Amino acid sequence: MEHLQGENLPVDYIPILIQMLVAAGFGVTTIVATHLLGPKVRTENKLTAFESGIKVIGNARQPFSIKYFLVAILFVIFDVEVIFMYPWAVNFREMGLEGLIEMFIFMGLLLLGFVYVIKKKALNWD
Repeated sequence: MEHLQGENLPVDYIPILIQMLVAAGFGVTTIVATHLLGPKVRTENKLTAFESGIKVIGNARQPFSIKYFLVAILFVIFDVEVIFMYPWAVNFREMGLEGLIEMFIFMGLLLLGFVYVIKKKALNWD
């Protein structure tokens, strides 16, 4: 039976399903094999944290300012915008005026978010 161009049938997805099963099977097999075949020697020295050759002093679970996390999350949020700007820049001429307006809206929303962050003083370290 012949199907029309552009029509997707479930049978067309079998190679993708096989590839996913092989990849998942390889991952599970590797993890199980290393667990079963690997050495089981547990010494105090082996179980201590490795800090680039420096002796560990104190507890690693000391509380520190949430500002570190906040700055990291804000960096990721505002850095991801670049990922959306590359395809737009590559296809700028094909998208025309509509694409330009959409990018202005996108950048305006990002600027609005940045102004909100500044107003909330999220980047002040006081």
